[in-house]
Amino acid sequence: MLLHELALDPSAAADESPALITPDDTWTRGELRAAVTELTGAAAAVARPGGRIAIVADSRPEVVALLLAIPAAGRIAVPINVRLTPEEVLDALDHSGAETLVATEPELARLRSVLPAAATVETTVGLDPGAGDISLETLSAAPALPTPTSAVPGSLDAPAWIIAASGTTGRARGAVVTARSLGAAVSTTAAARPLADDDVYLYPFPLYHVSAYNVLHALSRGRPVVLPLRFDAPTVCALAEAHRVTAMSLAPTMLRSLLDHRGTQPDPESVLADLRTVAYGAAPMPRALLVEAASSLGVGFAQGYGMTELSGNAVFLSPEHHRRGIEGDGRLLGAAGWPGPGVELQIVDDDGTELPSGEPGEVCVRGEQVCTGYWGDPESTTSAFRDGWLRTGDVGVLDDDGLLTIVDRAKDIIITGGENVASREVEDVIGGHPLVSRVAVVGVADDQWGEAVWAVVVARPDAEHDPVRLKAEIAARARRHLAAFKVPKQMVLAEDLPINAGGKVQKAELRRRLSGVHAGADQA
Repeated sequence: MLLHELALDPSAAADESPALITPDDTWTRGELRAAVTELTGAAAAVARPGGRIAIVADSRPEVVALLLAIPAAGRIAVPINVRLTPEEVLDALDHSGAETLVATEPELARLRSVLPAAATVETTVGLDPGAGDISLETLSAAPALPTPTSAVPGSLDAPAWIIAASGTTGRARGAVVTARSLGAAVSTTAAARPLADDDVYLYPFPLYHVSAYNVLHALSRGRPVVLPLRFDAPTVCALAEAHRVTAMSLAPTMLRSLLDHRGTQPDPESVLADLRTVAYGAAPMPRALLVEAASSLGVGFAQGYGMTELSGNAVFLSPEHHRRGIEGDGRLLGAAGWPGPGVELQIVDDDGTELPSGEPGEVCVRGEQVCTGYWGDPESTTSAFRDGWLRTGDVGVLDDDGLLTIVDRAKDIIITGGENVASREVEDVIGGHPLVSRVAVVGVADDQWGEAVWAVVVARPDAEHDPVRLKAEIAARARRHLAAFKVPKQMVLAEDLPINAGGKVQKAELRRRLSGVHAGADQA
């Protein structure tokens, strides 16, 4: 099915059940379908067949409608991160060759200085009345627009969205996902991590992130999606209470924020009271945080391992496996899970030779949900996609029973004094300290060691602490649990960590910041 058919049952055009719920409004499924129908014609009017339509906006129902309508018109949606600088947005526009830009009024104002330099953009369309060359409202209501049936129809294998693959190392690449790949990701998620018939799902991530496939999943199941404009803990908790939210997807940083906010409320037990399931996967969940959240919230946890190039998640760890892990099966809480239906896994060495179970190597994934490649980047496409397999860049191990454990991102292996250190292992140990909220471990160039292990720690905001004592306690804990060469040589206490839209720590940016820290400061 095409994306709009996947998300909205064609036989229920006038369905009055809720589809998208925002802090200020509710769109029924019938209203969403009508908007998609109008915007399909609008997309055909502002871009040529196969043309790219960029979207720069926060999370709102109109963006969901555009993500469905643009491919239906045979055009390609290019959702762009609103946190990028104007120059970075210009780079994304130029790289995609977008001929139309759809944006909110604040975003158009922010980008006004660079838009004249956007070589391919011919038209700006404002999501707000009066913004852009023409407003979306006026465009979608124009009587002379071609109808969806006269627009060039999309196809299952035509590019649907171009999404920036996680930009944790250098310039982000545009992964090309299709209706087929997104539909496959939805199907395997529906089988491995199903939504119940009475679930109300809250989606807190930006719609320019691949995790937006979760919105397609919920809509395809007929379940309402609660859509905050952006994540903040008080708003999410208020929406969860108002609409009796039962399921959420959360990055570890988001879960930590919700727990911290909940702890400040007069009646913590009433906060997130209807929540039954928390899905995560944007980054590894620290074990201490997982155990704390399971105990305090009483919810089931479901992990999904995936990435932009996989159009969503492909490997899953169920609530039952999490329960068993918390009760003592140590290997489960550190694992990514088992592949979903239609997904094949393989561990290979640097030459691409498959390795036996138990041997660490690069994780490769094959299935219909693998994207078709990187937009305008044949060299990277050839390198990452081979014979139907995606080479993920992650280092992992497959057990005899097919359980996948991610050891680390290949680029996050720190080589210090000739020894390899997996940053996640160090993060898990430090993250187990009761006063640590978040931690990131990176390798920093060092004359003596080649790379030195550095840890950047964010303390819990609800806990008083003495910085010197906290660093000493963390260092002592690291020395207790880790070989000497794995113990951080430098430790920095920070207010926060740089994270991207998906909740992943931007380690390249963190290394850049640390390069300016005096080598003798904050030594552990």
